[in-house]
Formats: sequence, structure tokens, C-alpha cells
Amino acid sequence: MIKQEALYSGKAKTVYKTDDPEKLIMEFRNSLTAFDGKKKSEAPKKGYYNARISQTLFKLLEENGIKTHFNSMLSDTEMVVDAVEIVKIEVIVRNIAAGSLTKKYPFKTGEKLDPPIIIFDYKSDEFGDPMINDDMALAMGLATKAELAEIRKLSLKINSILIEYLAERNLLLPDFKLEFGRRKGKIVLADEISCDTCRFWDMTTGESLDKDVFRFDKGDLVAAYREVAKRIVPGIKL
Repeated sequence: MIKQEALYSGKAKTVYKTDDPEKLIMEFRNSLTAFDGKKKSEAPKKGYYNARISQTLFKLLEENGIKTHFNSMLSDTEMVVDAVEIVKIEVIVRNIAAGSLTKKYPFKTGEKLDPPIIIFDYKSDEFGDPMINDDMALAMGLATKAELAEIRKLSLKINSILIEYLAERNLLLPDFKLEFGRRKGKIVLADEISCDTCRFWDMTTGESLDKDVFRFDKGDLVAAYREVAKRIVPGIKL
């Protein structure tokens, strides 16, 4: 497989074309951003930890019947993925109240949400990723009714799988972001599942082990990501 020009460069990943039009290379970088890009930094090995965590969780989900865009690892920070048409909806699954939910709604940090809350945001930097409902998604042509139903169903199944897997590793999953794409007429999981896109809390201490460490200056971000990688990825070289 031959790596070609960059197709897209985001806040923390760069996607490259390859000599196979059906395959892309997704590079996990050490870049860090928060608060819509207002806060920026770099963290050594961050890209490596996120890539390996995503690889492990994608494989876990595949083993449990969830189709993803993951193919293989090209290097420690480069993932070969299927080319998909991204659905411009960010799906946030919330199990425990945290972050913006406690600022905009009458929930207290740490409050268990039963059943989990699923939130759709319009994936758009221009409009600030606003929250939308099914009617808005349909009106904007982002997805069909059947696709929205499938996305909700898959998100809840992914949530259940991850909660169980992480609990065995003494980790709580307060909330996380998912993105989906279309491949050959089917909805598949895309993007990443990592410390950048999930809140991970130590089950015993409640300590944040995710990007909140950077957002709110809670300590050593690299140490937090390393700890999550150590718990999630069997045999990872730290």
C-alpha cells in the first residue's frame, strides 16, 4: 500500500489517500486542542496511545458484531481504514452526567443516567456543532429515518459492550463520541474511540484519565493516556 497526499487534516488526525481508492490511512498525531481550538498543545506519544486504544476497541466491537472502518495498523500511529462517506452527525452517548450536560441541564456531576442519553450534534465547525434532533437531521438531509434508527441502535450496543469491557479494567465511561459512515449501503462505525473522544474515570478514585486532564489542567496528560492504554491494550509497549 502506497501512502499518497493528505485528504484531510483535522485537530488531531490526518487522513491520507492511498493507491487503493477503497482504503485510506488515518494518522494519529500528538496535537491537542480544546475549547474549539482556543487551547492548543502537543503531547509526546499521545498519537500512539490513541491509535492503539482505538485499534483494540475497534477489534473488540468487530468481534461483537459491530462493523467498523478499521482494517489494520500500518505503523504505531497509522491505521488503515475503509473509505466511507461520513454521516455529518456526531453521536454523544452519556452514561454519567459530566461536562456541558451539568452546565446546561439540572444534572449533577457523577449522577448516573438510566437509561443512557443519546445526543446528536450537527458535525460542522462553521455552525459550532449544534445539537439537533431527528427532524433537523431529516430536514438537512444528513440521514434517512432508517439510518438514524440504525445509528441509535448501534450506539446503544457499542455502549453496552464498552461499559462491560472497561469495567473489567476498573474504568468508568461517563460519555463518549461516535461517528458513523456509509460503506456499500451500510452504516459502519468510523473515526476513533480513544482518550480524545471518551471520558474515562478511574472506577475507584473517580480520577479523570482523558482529555479533561488537558482541558482543565488536572495534571499529566501523557501519564493519564498511558494509564488508559496500559489497562485497555494487552501487552502495549509504554
